[in-house]
Amino acid sequence: MSAPVKGPASYFPSIERKYGRPIAEWQEFLRTSPLTGHMELVAWLKAEHGLGHGHANALVAHHLAGPATP
Repeated sequence: MSAPVKGPASYFPSIERKYGRPIAEWQEFLRTSPLTGHMELVAWLKAEHGLGHGHANALVAHHLAGPATP
Protein backbone atom coordinates (compact mmCIF):
# COMPACT_ATOMS: atom_id res chain seq x y z
CA MET A 1 0.00 0.00 0.00
CA SER A 2 1.36 3.43 -0.86
CA ALA A 3 1.97 6.11 1.75
CA PRO A 4 -0.58 8.90 2.00
CA VAL A 5 0.29 12.06 0.09
CA LYS A 6 1.48 14.86 2.36
CA GLY A 7 2.22 18.53 1.95
CA PRO A 8 0.94 20.73 -0.87
CA ALA A 9 0.23 17.75 -3.15
CA SER A 10 -2.41 16.53 -0.70
CA TYR A 11 -4.62 19.36 -1.99
CA PHE A 12 -4.33 18.34 -5.65
CA PRO A 13 -7.37 16.02 -5.89
CA SER A 14 -9.69 18.66 -4.42
CA ILE A 15 -8.17 21.40 -6.62
CA GLU A 16 -8.84 19.32 -9.74
CA ARG A 17 -12.40 18.54 -8.64
CA LYS A 18 -13.28 22.09 -7.61
CA TYR A 19 -11.73 24.02 -10.50
CA GLY A 20 -11.99 21.44 -13.30
CA ARG A 21 -8.39 21.70 -14.50
CA PRO A 22 -5.59 19.15 -14.12
CA ILE A 23 -2.65 20.04 -11.88
CA ALA A 24 -0.34 20.00 -14.90
CA GLU A 25 -2.32 22.90 -16.35
CA TRP A 26 -2.05 24.93 -13.12
CA GLN A 27 1.68 24.23 -13.05
CA GLU A 28 1.98 25.46 -16.65
CA PHE A 29 0.17 28.69 -15.69
CA LEU A 30 2.71 29.19 -12.89
CA ARG A 31 5.71 28.33 -15.10
CA THR A 32 4.69 30.90 -17.70
CA SER A 33 3.73 33.66 -15.27
CA PRO A 34 6.09 36.64 -15.18
CA LEU A 35 5.61 36.73 -11.39
CA THR A 36 8.14 35.02 -9.15
CA GLY A 37 7.30 35.72 -5.50
CA HIS A 38 5.26 33.26 -3.49
CA MET A 39 2.61 35.70 -2.31
CA GLU A 40 2.34 37.51 -5.64
CA LEU A 41 1.70 34.18 -7.39
CA VAL A 42 -0.89 33.24 -4.73
CA ALA A 43 -2.62 36.62 -5.16
CA TRP A 44 -2.58 36.20 -8.95
CA LEU A 45 -4.17 32.73 -8.82
CA LYS A 46 -6.84 34.06 -6.47
CA ALA A 47 -7.60 37.20 -8.52
CA GLU A 48 -7.30 35.82 -12.05
CA HIS A 49 -8.48 32.25 -11.60
CA GLY A 50 -10.76 32.41 -8.54
CA LEU A 51 -8.82 29.95 -6.40
CA GLY A 52 -9.18 29.96 -2.65
CA HIS A 53 -6.15 30.92 -0.59
CA GLY A 54 -5.29 27.39 0.57
CA HIS A 55 -5.49 25.91 -2.93
CA ALA A 56 -3.47 28.74 -4.47
CA ASN A 57 -0.88 28.47 -1.70
CA ALA A 58 -0.53 24.70 -2.21
CA LEU A 59 -0.01 25.07 -5.96
CA VAL A 60 2.58 27.83 -5.54
CA ALA A 61 4.44 26.02 -2.74
CA HIS A 62 4.68 22.89 -4.87
CA HIS A 63 5.75 24.91 -7.91
CA LEU A 64 8.48 26.78 -6.05
CA ALA A 65 9.77 23.66 -4.30
CA GLY A 66 11.24 22.17 -7.46
CA PRO A 67 10.44 20.50 -10.75
CA ALA A 68 6.71 20.61 -11.46
CA THR A 69 5.39 17.09 -11.33
CA PRO A 70 1.80 16.59 -10.24
